[in-house]
Amino acid sequence: MAGHIAVLGIFVADATFRTSRLPGMGETVIGESVALSPGGKGSNQAVAAARLGAEVRFISRIGRDSFADMGLAAWADAGVEPLVARSDSAATGAAAVLVDAATGENAIVVCPGAALEISEADVDAAADAIRSAAVFVTQFEQPLPAAARALAIAREAGVTTVLNPAPAADAPDEMLRLSDFVTPNESEATALTGIPVDDEDGARRAAAALRDRGAGAAVITLGARGALFDGPGGAEFVPAFRAGAVVETTGAGDAFNGAFAVALAEGLDAALAVRFACAAAGISVTRPGTSQSMPNRAEVGALLTGA
Repeated sequence: MAGHIAVLGIFVADATFRTSRLPGMGETVIGESVALSPGGKGSNQAVAAARLGAEVRFISRIGRDSFADMGLAAWADAGVEPLVARSDSAATGAAAVLVDAATGENAIVVCPGAALEISEADVDAAADAIRSAAVFVTQFEQPLPAAARALAIAREAGVTTVLNPAPAADAPDEMLRLSDFVTPNESEATALTGIPVDDEDGARRAAAALRDRGAGAAVITLGARGALFDGPGGAEFVPAFRAGAVVETTGAGDAFNGAFAVALAEGLDAALAVRFACAAAGISVTRPGTSQSMPNRAEVGALLTGA
């Protein structure tokens, strides 16, 4: 690998409830199970990359509590180097994840907690880890000024930048111009562009719109259909990999982004990197949870080769 991967994002403890169907507003349903596990998009993506063999440094902020201890243990287990500040006033965040047991689809409420304190000063403190990276990745769960600052540091140093604009929100054009790759899913792409992404044609139009706003390339993930890559050489559809029955889709996007960063860091062509990422995501959905659903390198290699 040419160099390490730096990830800026949040860690939260996921409380995952599996139920036969998701409740409507004002409705109570009986759940099948509940589990507490490591989560947060940035943390999940860092773990995903480390499980695939990358050297990973994770930049974040956590509290001083049992949820923080969970994060530290998860990073130690995966081999992620934490560059995390500790808050004396805010608790580590948490998320409520509702999973439809029949389909694996989910609905999530995330409270970032201490991660809402991530500042440009925190980013500056970790600037060396960003400048020396092969790939830098960030999302929208932490404050956007911190993400924008980190993207600017990475771009100035010539580091490949990946912006995962999740959860769905609009992004300043300046952030898109600092992104070599922007990786929304269907709903996030729609929020960014105003273009409904409900088929491949919509994905192509949304990807082109993101490039028109300044992104170097756009990768729109389409769930079970795969992903649409649009770069300087044109657009290409990459089909999904089916590794087994779908159990839970919560970690699929994070598996995709972590694996995509690994492939880019190893010098793969962007379209091949998307294929590698689709394989990782295809494995992750066959397992419950987020961080713990991330596959290792041998598993992805076997799926890619049909072994």
